Amino acid sequence: MPETPLGALLLAWLPRLGLGLAVAAAFWLAGVAARGALLRVAARMEEGRDAVVRLLGRAAHLGLVLVGAVSGLGTLGVDVGALVAGLGLTGFAVGFALRDALSNLLAGVLILLYQPFRRGDRIQVAGKEGVVRWIDLRYTTLEGGDGRVLVPNSVLLTQTVCVREEGGADGP
Repeated sequence: MPETPLGALLLAWLPRLGLGLAVAAAFWLAGVAARGALLRVAARMEEGRDAVVRLLGRAAHLGLVLVGAVSGLGTLGVDVGALVAGLGLTGFAVGFALRDALSNLLAGVLILLYQPFRRGDRIQVAGKEGVVRWIDLRYTTLEGGDGRVLVPNSVLLTQTVCVREEGGADGP
């Protein structure tokens, strides 16, 4: 049977394609393993701090999948320099557009890690005072004389916070 040019091309690319898929699959499996390990760690942590570990697990998985995809394409012989530069520019643009949301997110991570105050504590910040009812990655919920107030975590990180009364996890 005569060999066609398309068949010869596919036969020549088959080992490279298999290797590229194997590289991408290895990074994907590493991402799944990293996320699973971090989720097991999060299950043993106290409430609040587990959210940070879960976020890190998702970020690790996504990062490893992206690196695996770029490495797999590089193994196939694709010039990934332009792709990496494009991803960098896209990341910069998205980061710049979401700087307020990202600053609240990172402030929330730091607040959950260092715990300058806890649920149930009475705090005062930016002219508002209340009992901390919930600490999320983006904002902290206070209940007080003004009703329920959502304070962005970046405000809690950059302004002076006065802990008036420590109430513990269940509140005063």
